[in-house]
Amino acid sequence: MTENKATRQSHVSSSVIDTGLCTGCGACVGLCPYLRSHRGDTVMLFDCDREDGRCRQYCPRTQTDLDGLNQALFDAADMTPEIGAFKGLYMTRATDPDIRSKGQHGGTVTALTCLALEEGLIDGCVVALEEAPMLPKSTVALSRVDVLAAVGSKFGNAPAVAEFNRVSAEGQGTLGVVATPCQALALAKMRSNPADVDAARIARLKLIIGLFCGWTLDWRKLRELVLTAVKGETIRAMDIPPSSHACMQVETEGGVIDIPIDQVNECVRGCCQYCTDMTAEFADISVGSSRSPEGWDVDRHWNQVIVRSKTGEHLMNLAKEKGILEFKDVPPENLAKLKSAAMSKKRSGQSNLRRLLGEDNALAS
Repeated sequence: MTENKATRQSHVSSSVIDTGLCTGCGACVGLCPYLRSHRGDTVMLFDCDREDGRCRQYCPRTQTDLDGLNQALFDAADMTPEIGAFKGLYMTRATDPDIRSKGQHGGTVTALTCLALEEGLIDGCVVALEEAPMLPKSTVALSRVDVLAAVGSKFGNAPAVAEFNRVSAEGQGTLGVVATPCQALALAKMRSNPADVDAARIARLKLIIGLFCGWTLDWRKLRELVLTAVKGETIRAMDIPPSSHACMQVETEGGVIDIPIDQVNECVRGCCQYCTDMTAEFADISVGSSRSPEGWDVDRHWNQVIVRSKTGEHLMNLAKEKGILEFKDVPPENLAKLKSAAMSKKRSGQSNLRRLLGEDNALAS
C-alpha cells in the first residue's frame, strides 16, 4: 500500500473496512472512541484525520513485515515457509472425560486453557461464548468453569482482540487469548512493536492458543441455514467433517442432520478469501481437527497440534507431565499434507489479494 493518506485512520475505514478486507478481529477497537465491534463487524462511527493511528499499526490487514515478526517472536531455526514456526506436530485429546464430552474434537484447546489457568501461567483467557444462536461473543475466562462454559467451535466471528484490548487495560494479571489466524497476527503486531501508550498492557499477554481456520461464517446466514434445517429441534453440537463428506453436521436431540457444504460455503464471510494463514502461524501453539487413515469416526475425537514457541513447548510438556493430554503417534504423512494444505491457502489468498489491490500492492513485505 502507498504511504500518503494510507497512514491515516480513515484509511483503515476506506481501504480495510469498506473494501471487505476487515476480519472483525477488533484490534482497532478500544483504542479510540471512533471504532466499535458490533455483531461480528467492525464499524467506524466518525471519520478521523489523524496522521497515524494504532488502528493501522495493529490491523492484520495493513501492510505487515511478516519476516520481521517471525524474527522477533520465534526461533529462526524453527521457521518453515508453509506453516511458520514449527517445533513439533502432535495428535492429542483431553484425558478428562468431562472436557472430552463437551469439547470440540479432542478438547485439547479447553484442556490447555484450563491447565494454563490452573498452573498460574495466565490469570485470564479470552474465549468465545455464544451470545445468541450462531452469534459468538468474546469474554474473559477466569476459571475452569468459565472455560467449560465456552466449549465448542464457534463458526462465526468473535472480536477476540477487542476483548483483549478491554481487559488488558484493566486490572493487573497475565492473559491468554484463544485466537483465529487473523487475530493471532494482530496480537503478534502488538507484541512485536507496541505503541508506548500500550506497552504495559500488551506485556500482560503471555499465551496465544491458535485455531486452525479455513474460514469463518456470516452468523446471520448460518443461523438461517441451520435453523431451517433443524426445524425446531434443539442443537447439541455442530461440526464440519473432512471434505470428502461434503457437509456440515448438526447434532440434535433427534439425530445428526447433514447440510450440504455448497450451502455452507454461501455463508463464508467475504474477508476470508484474502486470508493466507490456515494454521494460526503467530500463535504459541496451534490446534486443529485431526486427520489419519483411521477415518473420521476416530479422528473427530482427536486434535492435531503444532507447537511453535518456547511458551507453547512449555505448556505442551506440562500437559504431558501432568497427564492432561493423551498422545498418539502422528501418521508420517500428516506433516506433508498439512504443509500442502497451508500452502494452497496462502496461494489462494495471495491471488485474491492481487486481484483486489493490484499486482503492485501487497499486505505482506
